[in-house]
Formats: sequence, C-alpha cells, structure tokens
Amino acid sequence: MSSLGYLLGDAAIRFKEYERTVTVKGLSEREYKADIVIWPIQFTAASNDLTEMYRSIDRSTEKIRAFIKSAGIPDAEISFSSPAITDKLAQQYGDQSRAEFRYTASQIVTVYSGDIDTVRTLMGKLSELGKQGIVFSGGNYQAQTEYIFSRLNEVKPGMIEEATRAAREVAEKFSADSESRLGKIRSASQGQFSISERDKNNPHIKKVRVVSTVAYYLSD
Repeated sequence: MSSLGYLLGDAAIRFKEYERTVTVKGLSEREYKADIVIWPIQFTAASNDLTEMYRSIDRSTEKIRAFIKSAGIPDAEISFSSPAITDKLAQQYGDQSRAEFRYTASQIVTVYSGDIDTVRTLMGKLSELGKQGIVFSGGNYQAQTEYIFSRLNEVKPGMIEEATRAAREVAEKFSADSESRLGKIRSASQGQFSISERDKNNPHIKKVRVVSTVAYYLSD
C-alpha cells in the first residue's frame, strides 16, 4: 500500500516559481499470488546400449507422468520434449580415455498449470521419484521454474486510482505547508507497471508496482 512518508521523501516534488505548479509522484504497490506455473522437470539417463537408453528414458518419462497425474494434474497440462542424445565416443577425437557410458541423454517433462498449490506440493515430493532411480538435473536456464501473474489488466484500474490518490495527498500536504491552494491538474502520466518476485524464497508471490506522476496548479 502507499506510504505518505515515503512519498514525501522521494516523490520528486518540484515547485516552479513562475508557473506556480507542483509535480508529485504517487505510488501503488500490491502483492498477488501468481496464477500460472511453468515447471520443467529435467532428467538424465546413460548407457552403452542406445536402444536400452531409449527404453530407460521412456520408463522414466512414464513414471514422471504418472506421478504428476496422481496429484490431479490433467494430461493437457503435461508436455514432453524430445530427448537430447550425446555420443561421447564420437566426441573423443584424440582423447584415448573412455567414458563409463558411451551414450547420455536428457529430457524435459514440463507442467503448465494454474494450480499453483498442487504443483508446489509436487515439487516437494520429487525425491520420491529419485528413489525410483530417476536422475534429475537442474540449475540451467531450461530447468528454471517460472511463475506468471497474468491478471494485470484486472488490477490496473484500482492501482492507478490508488497511485493518483496518493499523489494528490502529497500535493495537498505540500500546498498546505507552502500556504497555497491546490488547483486543477496541469498534466498527468502513468508510469510502467512492474512485476517482480516478493523475495527469493517465495517466487510465486508477485509484487506489482506503479508510480503515477501528476502536476497541479497552485494559487495563493
């Protein structure tokens, strides 16, 4: 929510002696829960037999799909990438050392869902699949979970109104302190909305922020 003390300190109030205007900024800041989650589950497999490795990938994929569906996530919200295969023998060139497994593969199963709570619960249970022999990999860009807040157009009107009201409060305080009267709006502009994570531990909670800039006429 808006803070008058913050605005008075950082609102960039400018008083123009000849034009008799004051320019103020009004802040609106709210927190909302994300409504879409994109969860990529990346796993790897290795073997010296290419056919067996593909079978291993299929088995792991089916286990992951069943695990996700058991929580009520429908098939329509689950997708699969094509496996990326690496032949280490073909990459050895002049290196005579042999890798333990000739073939390695990675695949991504992606969940795209609006059921944030269910998906986050599944994330905490992923070790259950690890106990079944599935090797997960993460830390790269492709395996990063993404939370999206898609209802910005719904909250825009209320936040703009709140920011504009906060700007007027600051202008009224300034006019009272300067023994002036606040007149009509000379100009107004709405800054861009920004959406960010509230903190690193709660990426599914989004902080939505907008600043409105309003210039008012002043009179004695």
